[in-house]
Amino acid sequence: MYKNLIELKHPLLLHKLGHLRDKNTNSADFRNIMTEISKMLAYESMKDWTDLDAVRVETPMAPTKVDRIINPPVAVAILRAGNGMLDGVLSMIPIASAGYIGIYRDKFIQNTVEYYFKLPQDVKGRQILLCDPLIATADTMIAAIDRLKSYHVGPIKVLSVLVSDHALSRLEHFHPDVKIYALNVEKEMTENGYLVPGLGDAGDRLYQTK
Repeated sequence: MYKNLIELKHPLLLHKLGHLRDKNTNSADFRNIMTEISKMLAYESMKDWTDLDAVRVETPMAPTKVDRIINPPVAVAILRAGNGMLDGVLSMIPIASAGYIGIYRDKFIQNTVEYYFKLPQDVKGRQILLCDPLIATADTMIAAIDRLKSYHVGPIKVLSVLVSDHALSRLEHFHPDVKIYALNVEKEMTENGYLVPGLGDAGDRLYQTK
């Protein structure tokens, strides 16, 4: 239905998603599972990587040439829930650098507010792996992508766990060039912007806050 959605339906990922949904999963387990899922999202997002260099090495048996990733991607977390994905992505791609974007939707001014923005210096032309575990209205995601594109970055891929139908429609409209990697599409949302059935507030469950 959505041409830019890559939906991961691996049984192991669905099993882990079930634990994230469970309200009885404690914060430590929630963080660990989020990290494990993030590793697999990073793996999938890199399957079409072509920027490689052949390097000569010595194995215990003989010399050979091996592939090495060059110009690695930049992993960018949308604060604060995106931080729960960053360790998993960076452990899977340790040569990647990292950035942070702090954006929230202010219900009083009916617009997004940016309060923090930090990227590595050499982001021009670099692929971005933009991390946020839950995408409901897509307001902050669209604003984050807008800001990244103002820095002339390369292709942007969104890594998420759950994304709403509504968000996918808006992302496809405003940023049709951006691919979204997620485990499931949620059909419902509350009036406060929580996904249903969802998994609650990811930031609160990651960091034991309210």
